[in-house]
Amino acid sequence: MGHSNRTHLQSDLTEANRQSIEAAVRTILEAVGEDPNRPGLIDTPRRVAKMYAEMFGGLQSDPARHLRVTFPEEYDELVLVRDIWFNSMCEHHLLPFSGVAHVGYLPNGKVTGLSKLARVVEEVSRRPQVQERMTQTIADLIESELQTSGVAVVIEAEHSCMSIRGIRKPGSLTVTSALRGEFKSNQASRSEVLSLIQGR
Repeated sequence: MGHSNRTHLQSDLTEANRQSIEAAVRTILEAVGEDPNRPGLIDTPRRVAKMYAEMFGGLQSDPARHLRVTFPEEYDELVLVRDIWFNSMCEHHLLPFSGVAHVGYLPNGKVTGLSKLARVVEEVSRRPQVQERMTQTIADLIESELQTSGVAVVIEAEHSCMSIRGIRKPGSLTVTSALRGEFKSNQASRSEVLSLIQGR
């Protein structure tokens, strides 16, 4: 899975938060038997604090705000954005998982900019997460803010907590879906959107 034009969220850490993260990282390094003062590690606590500010920047944002920019439009057929690349952090092991989100909806009198759907995925992903909740959160936000006739969100991701530790099965994809409205109640609509997501 490839991606382009990746965006980064930055979250401003307070000085106290930054110092807390740096102290915690030094403690972890010592606990695993390393010397946090050796040259290769001396800046690691600062780097990790900076990384966490980016990876968890979604905790300080309201992704729904992107969906409040709408345009009146009588179009009532499927709008689908496929292959929205994301990186997130599994809350169980604080290891990354990454993949693509496919987001579709049936407008009900208004549409939003296509980039807004990608921004919602980006900001929701920038939190300690489980993929199941991430999928539902994105679907709920779109349904609530756009008052759609239907929403479909499918996420495919590889989890490093499965690929580099534990069972160690790289290449395994986890697929989750959240269907709302017409996509949940109408078999034909559900089949159409899932077929388009799968690229057929």
